[in-house]
Amino acid sequence: MIEPVYFHVDLDAFYAAVETLDHPEYAQEVLVIGGKSARSVVSAASYNARSYGIHSAMPMGQALRLCPHLLAVPPRMERYSQESRRVMEILHRFSPSVQQISIDEAFLDMSGTARLFGLPREAGLLLKRTVKEETGLIISVGIGANRLIAKMASDYDKPDGLCRVSPSKHLAFIDAVGLKKLWGVGKVTQRAIAAAGITSTAELRLWEEERLKRHFGNSMGHFLYLAVRGEDPGIFSEETKSRSISTETTFGDDIASEEVLHQVLLSMSHEVMFRALDEKVMARTVAIKVRYPDFTTYTVQTTPTAPILSASQVYEHAKALLAQKWKRGTPIRLIGVGLHQVYDGERPLQEELFEDPHEKERKLEQVVLELQKKGTHVFKAASLKEQQ
Repeated sequence: MIEPVYFHVDLDAFYAAVETLDHPEYAQEVLVIGGKSARSVVSAASYNARSYGIHSAMPMGQALRLCPHLLAVPPRMERYSQESRRVMEILHRFSPSVQQISIDEAFLDMSGTARLFGLPREAGLLLKRTVKEETGLIISVGIGANRLIAKMASDYDKPDGLCRVSPSKHLAFIDAVGLKKLWGVGKVTQRAIAAAGITSTAELRLWEEERLKRHFGNSMGHFLYLAVRGEDPGIFSEETKSRSISTETTFGDDIASEEVLHQVLLSMSHEVMFRALDEKVMARTVAIKVRYPDFTTYTVQTTPTAPILSASQVYEHAKALLAQKWKRGTPIRLIGVGLHQVYDGERPLQEELFEDPHEKERKLEQVVLELQKKGTHVFKAASLKEQQ
């Protein structure tokens, strides 16, 4: 029987790393990606910025208070999509099963690849070296017998990390990580666990599943029962067989601000659309994924009659879908945007008699993408102005 081996690959501080790749002078700066106005949101933060307590989805005004001399540069989703595509192509050389979770992370099923790339740790080192040599970017690799362990392992030794957790060490690893860094356990749940008198993962493991469900709710109780045992609760399930392009982010702190959520949706809409443009595909369906602090998760989608041509369309559909599933003021721990029913081609399956007004936006986004591929750095696409 082949032992299951999963890699989780995370591009370290990806947006900031790409900007520094293009602008080496940024290397020593407290660099954040986002609009420069106080009402904007931090899309990403360099490790220098993180040392000040700055993180993604933080209001820019708060980031400026933490570090008044920070350097804020506008996001270039088309450029990040281009570099992401290069890295994902490398990952596909190492495994026939690559599950891209977002623009900067993916899972690889490396089961049975030892003859090709060596033992898991050797394969991880080779993958890191290949990505660095071919793109100049640094990745962290977590290795485990399931996706949950692999994900936590990649976070354990960042940046530029490589951590393998063997099956016999799952519980020891979970206990070493501890409750505060157990993946999926946010601050609200941590407070609830502390209120129950639980101080360690070992103590939490003593609770039976039904007791956890009664105390923390069915979804979170089931998650805790499996996670504290190093078992994957299915958070990173395989994508459906129908092709899709998606991205999601788990917030460090639950987000209840509509303005922040909308700006995150805007950034994600540009990400998935530029990936679609880069892959020369179109989609029929827009979907969003929302997860609440108790791990209750909803996915809602729409298949509009009009073709999906531009990032602004994706954004408008995503906002409408959020309004359907979200009660204003309710905290959200994870949000995602996806394009589903994807097909090859750059034209709608059913052409309209008159030109769609979004066609001009699509053409502009295609031009920006092509300029980036040729090495011309366009700092602000028209469709990104809303972020500024």
